This record gives sequence, structure tokens and C-alpha cells, in this order.
Amino acid sequence: MSWLYVIGIVGFFLGLMASIALHEIGHLLPAKLFGVRVTQYMVGFGPTMWSRRKGETEYGIKWIPLGGYIRMIGMLPPRPTDDPTKLRSVSTGPWQGLIENAREVALEEVRPGDEDRVFYRKPWWQKVIVMSGGPAMNFVLAFILFGVVLMGFGIQVSKTQVAGVPACVKTTAEYAKNPDCTAADKPSPAAAAGFKPGDKILSAAGKPATTWEAVTRDIRAHGPGPVTFEVDRAGQKLTLTANLIAQDRESLDEPGKIDKGVGYLGISPTVVMEKQSIGAVGSHMWDLTAATAGSLLRFPQKMVGVWHAAFSGEERDLNGPIGIIGAGRIGGEIASSSAPLENKVVVFINLLAGFNLAIGLFNLVPLLPLDGGHVAGGLWEGLKRGFARVARRPTPGYVDIAKALPLTYAIAFVMIISAGLLMYADLVNPVRLSG
Repeated sequence: MSWLYVIGIVGFFLGLMASIALHEIGHLLPAKLFGVRVTQYMVGFGPTMWSRRKGETEYGIKWIPLGGYIRMIGMLPPRPTDDPTKLRSVSTGPWQGLIENAREVALEEVRPGDEDRVFYRKPWWQKVIVMSGGPAMNFVLAFILFGVVLMGFGIQVSKTQVAGVPACVKTTAEYAKNPDCTAADKPSPAAAAGFKPGDKILSAAGKPATTWEAVTRDIRAHGPGPVTFEVDRAGQKLTLTANLIAQDRESLDEPGKIDKGVGYLGISPTVVMEKQSIGAVGSHMWDLTAATAGSLLRFPQKMVGVWHAAFSGEERDLNGPIGIIGAGRIGGEIASSSAPLENKVVVFINLLAGFNLAIGLFNLVPLLPLDGGHVAGGLWEGLKRGFARVARRPTPGYVDIAKALPLTYAIAFVMIISAGLLMYADLVNPVRLSG
């Protein structure tokens, strides 16, 4: 293990912990703004490594770096029928007992004078803002990090200028045997038409060549047969006619899918690094958000693949879920690779941005104990009170999310098992960028 590999692991770990710390600040700031008493702000879990109290809040770092939290008083409401002057009887039923015990934990920190500073008494919209503040912070971080990459470094953009023209057409198997062209190989349509490196494509089949992707789609959609191209060669406009052939090519829209018999010309584009606008950052993040949301919906299916990879030795899915250990190993792999330093930095920032986006979306799943469960509770409370106001009915009580705690414990159990499986798979059969 090289020192660069270790630096990559440590660097990604520190970036992830900073993201977690900022996620919790996303909760902390609006909570304090709305007057909720916050007793703790912690990064990590387990025994406390270091802490310092400032005002009414204890700030600290814990030894187990698997998340963080802030502790707000009165997260759960008491039962509406409770008389504070009388003792509460405890039910023997296991689920009801869990609910009542949770209420006691939430109420035990309430001091005299803090009755209006408990979380559950706050307006529903304040609850939603407080609980969505963490994921919102992750989204902001992801946008900033993607912005650094796209606007600061730029991304590889394929231009409509020809970079290479293969002299012949070979199948993958033929190329593996002999990459050089022979007299027996058929010339590529582009070579036969007279394309040369440096030619700038102006139009294809009568359609303007606005982007390389547009040209590629036009060629594929045309299928086999003659097509006229207009090109600029050293300032001189030329018209070239190529006889396209049918080829099986990977889909432009669905990676892994093969499109049968599409048109094939046989040229490669000039690729340049091009800095993007802030609008492109937003578009890029939107596309990744949609893709990540789709991955979350397929999470159970993906975990089956992780199970097979962990215990049957199957290859890990590059687009499947990975844990902190696996992400750290990828960080080490990036740092120790032979790629130029700038490329390493770009991939590293992209990886951290992607994790922030995934963490933000995952936390918005409307199930406890995730932030989305509390957000859903706040929205439901607002809906109930809005309906009561319109219908001129009495204001309903606070939404009692404690009733969902049995489901919470079940989900927490599944999350723990999933995290353990990911850790094991990341150790015995990790995702590798270089194969």
C-alpha cells in the first residue's frame, strides 16, 4: 500500500466528515434561529473524543465516524390526555411500551421555562425547515463542488472536428487479434469518403452539425446507405459522400444496451477541456439527481447484487451502492493512480460531490429515523391544520410521530444490516475503478 493510497483514503474520509458536520449545521442554524433549545451538536457516534460547551450547546467529536446528530429538546409530543400532575401508567405491550418510552426520553430534558422552546411546539413550517436543513446543506455542497469541477476545471467536450479516421473496419474480436489494417479488411466508410483528421463537420444529411452528439445521432438514425456531409478543411468547404454501414453500437441513452444495425461512419471527435456556465452546473446536477433517485428506488435490488458479490464472488456493480470503506478505497485508488494531478483532483471532487448528493436524497426518504420522516410529519401536521382552518374545525393536536417508532426500529434494523453488508463487501470484494 503506497503512501499516496493512504493519503487518498484519509483525504476522502476528512471530506466526508466535513460534509457530515455541515449537514448537521444545516439543522443547527435554523433550530437556533427558531428558538429551539439544542443541547448537543456532535460529529460521529459513541464515546466522546472531544467536546466544548458554548452557551447551552455542547459541541464535540465522537469516536465512531459514521454520521452525526444534533439533540433538540422535545422532539416528540406528550399524549394530549396526559395530566402533568399525575403519574403515567406504562403498558405491557411491546410496541406501545416503545412509544411511551420514546416520549419519556424526549420530554426528560425539558426544563422549567423551556416549554415554548421544545421542537414539537414549533409551527409545522419551522419543523420542515429545521429537518430539511441538513439535506439542503448537502445539496448546496454538491452544487458548489460540481461547480468547482465544471466551471473551474472544465469537462471533456467532444467537438465536431475530426480527430481520427480509422483506415478499416474491424470487429472487437478481429481488433484483439490484430489491431493493424490489412488488405483483406474493408475500408471504413469515413476513409473511403475522404475524411481526414482536422476536418470540421458543418452538416450531416442536410442537418446542421451543432454538436458531436447531434452528428452521432443523425448518423445512427440514418442507418446503412449514402449520406452527404459538408466539412470545413483548412478554411475550404468540401462536400463528402459516405456510404454508411450497419453496426451494433452501445446505446447513447441506456448504457449497457446495444442498438442493433445503426448507421456507422468511423470517425472520432476532437476532445477538449471546456469550462462550463453556472447553468450547466444546474443541468448536470439535475441529471445526476434523477439518476441517483432512480438508484435509491432500486436499492433493494442493488443490495441483492452486493450480497452475491460478497458471498459468491460476483463482480461488483460500478453503479451499485458502496459504503464508507469502499468509498475510502476508491479515494486511495484515485490518489495512487498514474493519472495527472489535475485529473485526480477532478475525480476526487466529483466523488465527494456525488456522495453529498446521495446523502441529501437518502435523508429525504419519508421514513423515520431519516430526516424525511420528520419532514413528512411536519407536512402532515400543516395539512391537517390547514384543512381544519378551512373547514372551521378545532385546531388538531401535534402530529405524534412516536406512533411510527416501531416502524422506525424496523427500518433502523434494516439499515444496520445493509451497512454491515456493504462494509463486508467493501472489504472482501470492493468496487475497483481500474478493474
